[in-house]
Amino acid sequence: MTITIQHQQSTAAVALSGAIAGTVHQPGDAGYDEHRKPLLPTLDPRPAVVVEARSTADVQAAVRTAREHDLPFSVQATGHGTYVPNDGGLLLKTTAMSSVFVDPRRRVVRVRPGTVWGDVLEATRPYGLAPLSGSSPAVGVTGYTLGGGMGWLARKHGFAADSVVSADIVTADGRLLTVTADRHPELFWAIRGGGGGFGVVTSLEFRVHPVAQVYGGISWFDIDRAGEALRVYRDWAAAAPDEMSSAVMLSRIPDVEAMPAELRGRRAVGIKALYTGRADDAERLLRPLRLAAGPALVDGYRSMDYADAAMGGTPARFFDFFPALGDEVLDTVVAAAEAGSTVEIRHWDGATGRPGPDAGPAGHRGVPFSIILDQPKPEFVDPLRPHGIGGAFLNFLADTSRTAAAYTPADYARLCSVKTAYDPDRFFAQGHAALGR
Repeated sequence: MTITIQHQQSTAAVALSGAIAGTVHQPGDAGYDEHRKPLLPTLDPRPAVVVEARSTADVQAAVRTAREHDLPFSVQATGHGTYVPNDGGLLLKTTAMSSVFVDPRRRVVRVRPGTVWGDVLEATRPYGLAPLSGSSPAVGVTGYTLGGGMGWLARKHGFAADSVVSADIVTADGRLLTVTADRHPELFWAIRGGGGGFGVVTSLEFRVHPVAQVYGGISWFDIDRAGEALRVYRDWAAAAPDEMSSAVMLSRIPDVEAMPAELRGRRAVGIKALYTGRADDAERLLRPLRLAAGPALVDGYRSMDYADAAMGGTPARFFDFFPALGDEVLDTVVAAAEAGSTVEIRHWDGATGRPGPDAGPAGHRGVPFSIILDQPKPEFVDPLRPHGIGGAFLNFLADTSRTAAAYTPADYARLCSVKTAYDPDRFFAQGHAALGR
């Protein structure tokens, strides 16, 4: 049996080496170790074959070869969304397939699957246009968008998935389809938040928005007034306009030279904000939070290009949506922070909660808050659970046994139906791709 499997793997590699423009790596080859690794350092995958695709034809060849030789198949660009190791299978790398085309007249951008948000931000900056990117310019555009995409412009313009206009997709049988609202509409619905389990996207076209300058950043305050600041924040957020996006972090700041001296080694409250309007209007809106949090240890708010507005995120080892932030919830997160956890409360809603009639399945729309803990200790998680909805957001969900939690029951059932129509034998089955299994 082992010899048969090894023969299949070797035969697959030989077949691809002579058939594609990209490079094929096997264990022991130069470049194999570099290309097999995802972002998570805890994963150590050992695929039988790593294929560096350079064209759509390469992608099609990789899919067909993996199917022909019965090899587990997975796709990776930056590795941010890889949660399950591909051992003994075919790993398709799309990193080299990177390009950005901006149509400023239509306000539309087209990218290939290896493109990262930093590329798009720089390409759209000269036109005063902004994509619905996330907190890091190093994240891949395609995986982020297929998973929903909650960025700093989402309250004003919706999820990144809501901006998708069309996509080219290699399906499980190796066909290349172009999907739009009018062509393969069920598949088009599914990819806008349903993840990468429906095919390999080789081109993605999406809308961008006239946002050049924004006001915001992260300002840090003493932890002693965290409880009061959070109580003001929950009421303040409920009345905030869609132009204002925000989150509050409670964190211990590392004692390292890269951090401001005023913060090193101490616990602090960080208030993240981004406003797509005038600086003076933003400061007027932020004033109640400043008063509640006390004098700033570090005042990080400023006017800037949207392309420079990345603010980082918190590892989501516990994540849930919360319809309300009652006193018990806020007391629990303050206690978790006092015990050493980093906590982040984010305000959602806005345009994400007002989807159009043809919107995809992204997110639990209309639930206003999420809470993230980087250390999910039972003494803090257990009191929080009764107040949440038990939901998840696919971009933040590492536990692939909980994929259904990222959707409403109706949306998940519909996603499984689309999966069955386009991938009936679950060829795409790694990670969140194994819908309905």
